[in-house]
Amino acid sequence: MGGTTTISVGSDGVAIITIINPPVNSLSFDVLNSLKERFDQALQRDDVKAIVVTGAKGKFSGGFDISAFGALQEGKAMTTGLASKPGYVSIDILSDTVEAAKKPSVAAIDGLALGGGLEVAMACHARIATSTAQLGLPELQLGIIPGFGGTQRLPRLVGLAKALEMMLTSKPVRGEEAHDLGLVDTIVSGDELLEKARQMALDILARRKPWISSLYRTDKIEPLGEAREILNFARAQARRQAPNLQHPQVCIDVIEEGVVSGPRAGLLKEYESFQVLLKSDTCKSLIHVFFAQRGTTKVPGVTDLGLKPRQIKKVAVLGGGLMGSGIATALVLNGYEVVLKEVNQKFLDAGLGRVKANLMSSVKKGRLTQEKFEKTMSRLKGVLDYESFKYVDMVIEAVIENVSLKQQIFLDLEKYCSPNCILASNTSTIDLNLIGEKTKSHDRIIGAHFFSPAHVMPLLEIVRTPKTSPQTVVDLLDVGKKIRKTPVVVGNCTGFAVNRMFFPYTQAALLLVERGADIYKIDRAITKFGMPMGPFRLCDLVGFGVAVATGSQFVFNFPERTYKSMLIPLMQEDKRAGETTRKGFYLYNDKRKASPDPEITKYIEKAREISGISVEPKFGKLSDKDIIEMVFFPVVNEACRVYAEGIAVKAADLDIAGVMGMGFPPYRGGIMFWGDSIGSKYIYERLNEWSKMYGEFFKPCDYLAQRATLGAPLSSPLDQGKSRL
Repeated sequence: MGGTTTISVGSDGVAIITIINPPVNSLSFDVLNSLKERFDQALQRDDVKAIVVTGAKGKFSGGFDISAFGALQEGKAMTTGLASKPGYVSIDILSDTVEAAKKPSVAAIDGLALGGGLEVAMACHARIATSTAQLGLPELQLGIIPGFGGTQRLPRLVGLAKALEMMLTSKPVRGEEAHDLGLVDTIVSGDELLEKARQMALDILARRKPWISSLYRTDKIEPLGEAREILNFARAQARRQAPNLQHPQVCIDVIEEGVVSGPRAGLLKEYESFQVLLKSDTCKSLIHVFFAQRGTTKVPGVTDLGLKPRQIKKVAVLGGGLMGSGIATALVLNGYEVVLKEVNQKFLDAGLGRVKANLMSSVKKGRLTQEKFEKTMSRLKGVLDYESFKYVDMVIEAVIENVSLKQQIFLDLEKYCSPNCILASNTSTIDLNLIGEKTKSHDRIIGAHFFSPAHVMPLLEIVRTPKTSPQTVVDLLDVGKKIRKTPVVVGNCTGFAVNRMFFPYTQAALLLVERGADIYKIDRAITKFGMPMGPFRLCDLVGFGVAVATGSQFVFNFPERTYKSMLIPLMQEDKRAGETTRKGFYLYNDKRKASPDPEITKYIEKAREISGISVEPKFGKLSDKDIIEMVFFPVVNEACRVYAEGIAVKAADLDIAGVMGMGFPPYRGGIMFWGDSIGSKYIYERLNEWSKMYGEFFKPCDYLAQRATLGAPLSSPLDQGKSRL
């Protein structure tokens, strides 16, 4: 795992212990053992009076090395000494070596002090930081709790309410706020950080400054009755916001143990709880998502060719509707100059107005100052013709899903843009080969599929055809990174990865309803599972027009495995279009709050009549488990097809695509990871059984059947020769 620490002793008698483990000085097993050795060495040396702990190259420490979690989960840490007895790090190293030392220690913090990094700093007798330093305990994002004493020290330094907020939200604080809270004792500039830290350590030694053990402070902890009220409020809030997650509740329990029974008891409970959570499905899922997200930018045959991204400064966006204006917002917010083109002045004014409204929303929320708002808006220009397109480095087409319109646009772009300009389409379903069919520029045509709202949703699907050049992909990956999106590179097919995997999601729900299941029960079961909303609420949000247009692409391309329901078209005939018309599957009030609509029954009955389907009583009694399986197993099945066809390089890319594009719960690890947690054999058997009863829609694909026969994981690596990439 690597990494180490160094020690150097100055003439003033202050030992500087430096954590070295690039890029963020993470605390690997090697670093932690080395840190203990250096501390023991400093404590034994007569020429050392005091100690300063810092990190190399302007970063204190980004926390425990997450790549070591696998070893910890499998119990392989025994060989390092770190698991040789309970609480080795939190008690032996930090409490009994650092905090209980007879020589004072000061943490000199610049850059990151996150997770285990902050826990090391809190065990020191004082902390000095730069104003730009980031301090936080984000462990709950990984399904665990702080495990090096953070649950006990942070409340004693900043108070119970703030400590709970920092841990439960995983949000770090900057140096200045950390100073106001009492987490940091002094703020200095980066240039004088070490010098001032040395002086502070000597001042503590001479008792000019207090010598404080954070673990035994009580002045910031409320009286027991008041503390319990704060803890119970946090419990209720965590239960409401994350009803499926146990680890936030465990974190609160561990903090309470320290308040009620003392910090030492709290440390032991923290250690025991950490060990249990480390082996939980939630932790395994979230760690999988953590690494999968960081792996999406590694594309064999593209990112391993040594290509450097070209500099893209100016981008044109065609179409100022919801998608186009959202894309333009994301670009101008991150420093790109944007030319927004529309067909007439009325549409152009509306598009520019949408970008302005998006940015004003950030101003109101305090994320953007008025000055930055004006500077950002100055990067946006509206046009009605292609005249300025000769100066742009990339074009993103975001017009309506109409093949002939898009084909004409790409012909025009080829004529007006420079030969090196990237020609991207934001199409969500149309085959890119079809869009670029009439051009000669196939090497620079690429899909840049954003998700609505484009300036908020974190995913960018980068779609390449066999003719798209690796350089074009590398360039778009770089743009994706700069506009703070997680890019996933996929092959070209109807619906690409996200929409293709999830087209059975709504269709399965429609099948259940036509056979007797309740619309609102289905949506409740799906949201309880962890989706942001159920399939029917989602249909209302995107609008029936979009739902039908997208759905028809799949009906046309995959007729044998799509479920054809007349329910939505029948509702459209009655001028229901979803949330925009205040009537869809739900009714909507002035504040867009959804409520069930009893009138839906008549449309369902008519749809059944057209389909020739009779109600089956058992569908009215489906359990939540049945609903989840009947809605999501077809999604897993389609994800298997996408993977087997080589549309994605890695199964993990499909997991990220589902989590970030559709809101699949990250604590379930993504669609393929979740499928593996259930088992290919069980999924295959259920789908096979349903296909015999309800038709081809449920028929398991060959890949799933093969994995089930072998008892193999769905996400096992494929023969890369098959890849569409």
